[in-house]
Amino acid sequence: MHRRPGLSARLKLTLSYAGFLAVAGALLLAVVWGFLLRYVPDTSQGLLGISPNRYVLLQLFAPAAAVAMVFLLVFGLVGGWILAGQMLAPLTQITDAARLAGNGSLSHRIRMKGRQDEFHELSDAFDSMLEQLESHVAEQQRFAANASHELRTPLAISRTLLDVARQDPTRARGELIERLHSANMRAINLTEALLLLSRSDRGNLTRERVDLSLIAEEAAETLLPLAEQRRTTLDLTGGAAPTSGSAELLLRMVTNLIQNAIVHNLPTDGTVTVHTEALGGTSVLRVENNGRRLAPELIPTLTEPFQRGTERVSTDQHAGVGLGLAIVHSIVRAHQGTLDLAPSPNGGLLVTVRLPRTP
Repeated sequence: MHRRPGLSARLKLTLSYAGFLAVAGALLLAVVWGFLLRYVPDTSQGLLGISPNRYVLLQLFAPAAAVAMVFLLVFGLVGGWILAGQMLAPLTQITDAARLAGNGSLSHRIRMKGRQDEFHELSDAFDSMLEQLESHVAEQQRFAANASHELRTPLAISRTLLDVARQDPTRARGELIERLHSANMRAINLTEALLLLSRSDRGNLTRERVDLSLIAEEAAETLLPLAEQRRTTLDLTGGAAPTSGSAELLLRMVTNLIQNAIVHNLPTDGTVTVHTEALGGTSVLRVENNGRRLAPELIPTLTEPFQRGTERVSTDQHAGVGLGLAIVHSIVRAHQGTLDLAPSPNGGLLVTVRLPRTP
């Protein structure tokens, strides 16, 4: 933004210090002068015929007062300039760091030394902001690279299949169409998941009163055929868990959690337990399965996009596109909630979602 040039903050502070010192000096001199004039007569005679009077006092005091005022003004300007420079030095460091950040250097940190004051608080807040921005940008870059890689795969498969069909017109079209349909569906599902993830990251939600227990029932009813196919028992327990947020996004969150629990459950005779309850000021949703045992160090990686533990996503038809828990994490964060992942004692994963409760 273009602005007209003006006085610097240092010069303004200097003039303020000098002006304040000059006014204070003038008031002091005025008070002294007033008291002197009050007790000194206009004319009087002493023992030697000479005594102080107002005229003599005026002739002697006025030049000294003028010299004192000039000295105070110069002293205020010089001292104010030095003091203002020392006080504004931390602000200069913060400004330089802001310029570096504006030019794309997010790794720079101020790390201001000295005792805590307002400038140090601002510096620490700025360093914290830069750290979050750097982490967010790195995460976005990694996500974009993974997304482009995952999108390239179904598109490359589609192109290969079309090239084969063009070169061999006698090839069976049924198999070709089925493989093209599968590749296109994966690309569509991935694109929809990316759009949903972007929407939840923005946090511009249309909030309404919802009950996590009702949403869990709806999601379980939708996924019941998949659970029956996998010979998995869906067990819903608990009671009402009212909260406020986007019903559509919360339904997707619960659906992703239950589907993830079914897909990664035991091959047969597995159980997925969905529990909802209201505890104090929070509404709680727990989803637990009894799948294979998970190492504790793998738990933090489960919310990474396109990752499943330390492995890439598989091509199983029910495995999704590798964004299930990443979308869950983003939706929970958009609703000012918390997401906790922990290995279940009997194998599998225990997922706990806590959202602010609506009275």
